[in-house]
Amino acid sequence: MNGIHNNIYFIPFNLSGNLSVTDFQSSFKRLLWWIFISTRGGEMRIKIIRSLIEGPKNANRLSSSLGVNYRTVEHHMKVLLSNNLVMVQGDGYGKVYFPGPVLINNIKILQEIFIAAGIEGEI
Repeated sequence: MNGIHNNIYFIPFNLSGNLSVTDFQSSFKRLLWWIFISTRGGEMRIKIIRSLIEGPKNANRLSSSLGVNYRTVEHHMKVLLSNNLVMVQGDGYGKVYFPGPVLINNIKILQEIFIAAGIEGEI
């Protein structure tokens, strides 16, 4: 299965599986391209990731700083969380979001995709 599942995107393999580095990078590039470039919500997810790289934030702070509805942030966080691109600490209104280790460890791949797609600026 690849692509959409209940409006949530997912990495089409188990991160703990035995994948070669090349297989992982190829699948990861497709996932990032899909989540950030090919979908209608990609632009907002780029803004969210850039904001989280500046520092951890809760959904309310993200909503305020990005000038969008709280529910919009919640939707995009579900997509990012389900794909291990962000992580969360706490629960309820106390949830604080951070960039996930999979994203941080592969930030150069995301930057390459942004460049290829013509998206300006640093991550």
